[in-house]
Amino acid sequence: MSKAKEKECPCCRTKVRDEKELKDLIHRLNRVEGQIRGIKGMLEKDAYCIDILNQVSAANSALNSFTKVLLSNHIKSCVADDVRQGSEEKLDELVQTLQKFMK
Repeated sequence: MSKAKEKECPCCRTKVRDEKELKDLIHRLNRVEGQIRGIKGMLEKDAYCIDILNQVSAANSALNSFTKVLLSNHIKSCVADDVRQGSEEKLDELVQTLQKFMK
């Protein structure tokens, strides 16, 4: 796909990740997924509210950790490569995304 087409259809963008990065990200998401299933199971078993809230906090921390790693990888690869090529498109996109996180 050409660069012009990529800009026209941002939903079709892709990112090739090395095996180590991919495994790490999937491991982190699997952990979050397991924690969410555990929370659901706690609800179904009428667990005490504070115990459930503690598990929700742990799941949030795990998802935040995933986000930090993905963001770091994005900055070091996608954004840095774009800036080195003389473009600031991905940098601008990153700023907009960070603004959404900080609402």
